[in-house]
Order: sequence, then structure tokens, then C-alpha cells
Amino acid sequence: MTRRSRLLAGLAALLFLVAVGVFYARHTPKAGPVFVDGQAQVVPAFADSTQWIRQELWVQTDFDTDHDGLPDRVHVDVTRPGQTETEGLEVPVVMGSSPYYAGTGRPQVNWDVQVELGTVPPPRGKMNEPPFTSPRPRISNALVNQWVPRGFAVVHNEAPGTGLSSGCPTVGDYPEREAPAAVIDWLNGRAKGYTTKTGDVEVKATWTTGKVGMMGTSYEGTLPLAAATQAPEGLEVVIPVSPNTTYYHYYRSNGLVRSPGGYLGEDVDVLYDFIASGDTLNRANCDRIWKNGIFAGKDGQDRQDGDMNQFWRDRDLLLHVKDIKAAVLLAHGLNDYNVVPEHSVRIYDEMKKDGLPVSIYLHTGGHGGNPPAEMVNRWFSHYLYGVDNGVENDPPVWIVQDAGMQDPEGVRRLDSLKAYVAAHPPPPDSTAGRGRGGRGRGRRGPRLDVPPTPFASFPIPGSVPVVFHPAAGGNGVGKLSFSAVTSGVESLVDDVGFSGSDDAMSPRSEHRLIYATAPFDDTVQISGTPRVTLRIASSKPAANLSVWLVMLPYDSARAGSSSHVGLISRGWADPQNHRSLTHGGSYESTLPGEPLVPGRFYDLTFDLEPDDEFIPAGKQLAVMIMSSDREFTLWPKPGTELSVDLAHSSFTIPIVGGKTRIVSAGGM
Repeated sequence: MTRRSRLLAGLAALLFLVAVGVFYARHTPKAGPVFVDGQAQVVPAFADSTQWIRQELWVQTDFDTDHDGLPDRVHVDVTRPGQTETEGLEVPVVMGSSPYYAGTGRPQVNWDVQVELGTVPPPRGKMNEPPFTSPRPRISNALVNQWVPRGFAVVHNEAPGTGLSSGCPTVGDYPEREAPAAVIDWLNGRAKGYTTKTGDVEVKATWTTGKVGMMGTSYEGTLPLAAATQAPEGLEVVIPVSPNTTYYHYYRSNGLVRSPGGYLGEDVDVLYDFIASGDTLNRANCDRIWKNGIFAGKDGQDRQDGDMNQFWRDRDLLLHVKDIKAAVLLAHGLNDYNVVPEHSVRIYDEMKKDGLPVSIYLHTGGHGGNPPAEMVNRWFSHYLYGVDNGVENDPPVWIVQDAGMQDPEGVRRLDSLKAYVAAHPPPPDSTAGRGRGGRGRGRRGPRLDVPPTPFASFPIPGSVPVVFHPAAGGNGVGKLSFSAVTSGVESLVDDVGFSGSDDAMSPRSEHRLIYATAPFDDTVQISGTPRVTLRIASSKPAANLSVWLVMLPYDSARAGSSSHVGLISRGWADPQNHRSLTHGGSYESTLPGEPLVPGRFYDLTFDLEPDDEFIPAGKQLAVMIMSSDREFTLWPKPGTELSVDLAHSSFTIPIVGGKTRIVSAGGM
């Protein structure tokens, strides 16, 4: 073969290979998402991480938290399938937002809680500042390995004043809500993104459908819900896990200064120091504007009296629920005393009242705990890819039933209880289901392997508020009765040296009052929000008031987030705020408290935390009244005396089956 012939043959072979390549390129199907049983599946073409596209950018916002005259920019990273670049594939986004990505300040320095009520607390110590690292193009790997292989992009953004975002931390104020919404605006072409923090080279999100879902836990669960209140077009679904929906209810209770479980003495300014990981050159300026300015004094967090003010209202998502357009799946542990479940239940109640798309998943664990992976996948597949899997028609409430009921004897009791409830429905005028708040606990801590049970409502159908009255003997164990006594006053002496568990286990104590049913001979279920009404007097102008709902004999073993096996629910209130404590429900009053007249009785009503709990045979249902709670309240010196007027005090507890169930189970 001549040289010319070889060249022609080689050229022909090359043209043949090109033609074959063009043929296969035209006829080989492009990679796309795959759904089985309504859930997005891992697609091999998307799972090769070496082909993923990774980007870093800054999105410009409409706020200026550091007052430098320039709009703050939010640091963002993107991870997306390579096919969004090579095949023109457009994908939806799963997004996370956090103030924690860049690191936090440790060790944490909290306020001293050994102070007298109503006094100005001593200055708080200085914390070590969070580190600052730049450059840092990868913000987080969370969510990436789970969702990119299934055909989603994953986007993270750092909260203002943290990491490489500009501005200052505002801890719950408008900029924190708007920052992730601005990123969603960028994903939909309504906001500008830049390749650098201060430059003018733009970057656009041409690879996305614009549909966004958000998910996270605790602070990272707060921000998806916060973004939803801004109603950015394109945010279709949020799954907030243990979200803090109001900073007042996180750091205060019914007018009382209270700590979140496990963080005694923490407050908004402490959290600010914990997350302020932004540029070190701007930290002193941010401290001046926010921590030492807006947060400080009577118009700020105000640890002197604990009253509600505009500072706290600016940090309450309930006030913006009406603006939510995204579907919301709330998740909360009924054992969580860090962010008590009241935070999620109050949002669920408000969204239900407004006819907005919302569901809630409650489990027996503590802080955190995602809904089942299949549930999350169905929600994202439906709302982000439009898969017709029926998730929008699912029951609105999912509860992981008490793990203690999962043994064979427990299943028998549960079946018996369900049969009883079916035969004894609540009366037509029952108010079950209208309570607001949120908390609970499981007797054995988290059992997230137990499948959730669907319900039409929370409290569950069949739950009826039952009113109990205390009878004399509370320094030992007094009785709970359906009938009020005609007279009687009993007293306790505050001493924070004794824990609530100590008091609950003591057969007799001057530091608490306990009132209990008889021991049950069959299982009784509580579902909903207990409510306390007390006529109470104090020997001093200010006093802590703490109320626990417990099972006797009391089991003090740890369970969940700052909870105990024997604990059903608890709540706290400031008697100085009695003018606002008249009806229970979510405490929102800005009416200030007033000093008590020693010896004068005051009426007050407030809610404990909600629960869904089984009380087994052999246990008693009991209410315990204390003053200081050493795990949550301030620690004044011992000696304050609280007196309770028994004839004008009562406890409304939501019981599945109502009074009849209490009687049939032997409690009366």
C-alpha cells in the first residue's frame, strides 16, 4: 500500500470513528434523575464525584449590617452534577444555611446564674473568638454525598458575619432571615452573584431549574424556616429539624429568665460570640453595633427582668408565618429541652390555622433527629422534581410512639388503649387539638428505628383536656382529684441546692409540693399541651416558679436533651408577669412584670411543654411545684417561700380517653 493509500485509509477510519461518535452522542440517552416508589435514586452517571462541578461565589444582599455603606455579600458554594455543564442538564437545589460552617468560639463563657432575681447581673467574661480562615472555597460537604448522586445540586451559604460572608451576626434579626432568601433569588436570576467578595465579575446560575429545598438541624434548621418567611419565589419546601422559632422562648419563659437545657447562663450575646467567625478586621465594629449596642441594655436582651420587648419580637418567626409559601415538614424530639418542641408545635398550629401546607414529625428522642430518609426523599422528589408520589395527601402528623410500648406486653396495652379510644370518642365540643406549645419526652430516649404512626392531628384524636385539682399533703404526696377542695394553703421553701429530680424522688420535702393520682393498673396516654392554673403568693417581690409533670415512683436516669426518664413535661413562669398570664398558649405579651406584694395571692395560667407519652401500669401521674429549677433558672439564695391556694389551683392535662380513661385505669 502506497503512502497516499495509507493516508486515505487512515482518514477514512478517522471519519468513521467520528461518525460513530456523533451517532452515539445523538442516540445515547442523556443522564437524568431516576425515581422508584416516588423517591429519587442514585444514578451512576451522577455519582462520580470527579465529574462534579464545584463553584465559589458571593451573593449580594439588600442589607448592610456592618454600616460600611455597602450591601453585605453572602459566601456561597455550589456542588452540581457534571452533566449540568456537559449535557445542558438543569437540576433543582438542596440547600443548607448556617453560622457554624467556619467554626465557633470555645470554650463558651456564659452569664453567672447565681444572682438575685431582678438585679443587674455582673459582667460576663470574655470568650475566645472563633478562628478566621481565608481562602476557604469549600464551605461544607453536608448533604452533598446524599443528594448530588440523585440528580440535585447542593448549595451552602454562610450567615452574615460568619466565615467569608461580609457583615455582622444579628442572631435572628431580619438579615439572618433574608440572607438565604437572597441566595435563592440568585438561583432564580433575581439577585447578583460575584466571583469575589468585593469584585464586580458576575456569575449566574444557568444550570438550575430554580426550585429549592432547604433542610438542617437546630440553628441550621432555624434558617430554612426563616428563609421561608421571606417567601422567595423558588423555595418550594423546607424541612426544619429542632428549629429555634423564637429567641424569646429559647432564652425566656413567660416573663422569666431561663436557660436552654445544657447551656446554663447562655443568652443572645453568648451565641453571638460563639458564631462571630467573620473577618477579624471587622469584629470590633460588629461588636460595637450589635453585641454592645443593639443587644445590650433594657431595650435589648435584658437579663434583669426577662420581659418581652421589641428586641425579642424582631426574632420571632411566628409573626411572619402568614408569609410562608413553601411546604413545611417540621421535625422535633419530644425529649428536647435545648430547643423545646414548643418551637415547632406553635408554628405547626399557626400554619394549620392559616391553611398553609405543613406536616410535623415528632419522635421520642432529644435534640435533633431527622424524619425517616424515605419521608425526606419523597418530599424533595415531589416538591423539587414534581414526582406524583402523593406526599401532599399524607397525614399531617407523624409520631414515633413511646419506645417503652414496643415490647410485646406494651403492644398488648397499646392495642387495648386504641380499642378503648375507638369506643370512647371525645365529645363534639372537645377542645383537643387547639393547644399551642411543644415538648415531650420518651422514657428510654431516642428510638428512631421505630416507625412513626400517622395521625390526623396533634394532640392525637381522642385526647381530651381533663382538669385535676390538688388536695392537701403536697410536702409529702397530696392527691389529684376531679373535684376542687373548698379551702387550704400549702407552702414550699426555695432552695436551688436541691435538683428537681431530688425533690421528685423524696418521699417528703419542704422544697416542693407534689400532687398525684392513684397508681394506674393499665396504661394511660397523654397527648397534647398540659396547662397550669395557680393562685400563688411569694414572701419576696420576685420568685422563680417551676412546674413539672412527672411519673411516680420517679426515675432520674437521663433521657434526651437535659431530660429524665421520669419526667413528662415541665414549664416555668415569672409570677411578676401575672397580668399577662391569664389564658395559656404561646406567650407573646409585651406587658412588663411588676414587683409582687409579699403575701398577696396572684392568679396565673401558663402552659407546660406538649408531649405524647404513655404512663404504664404501676405508675402515678403527678404534678410537682417548685420555685427555682437548677438546670434552667437563675439561682437566687435559698429562703423564698411560695404559698399555693389549693381551692383556686388546677391542672389541665390532655388524656387520651378523658376522665373515663383515668377512672377505668384505676387513677381515681
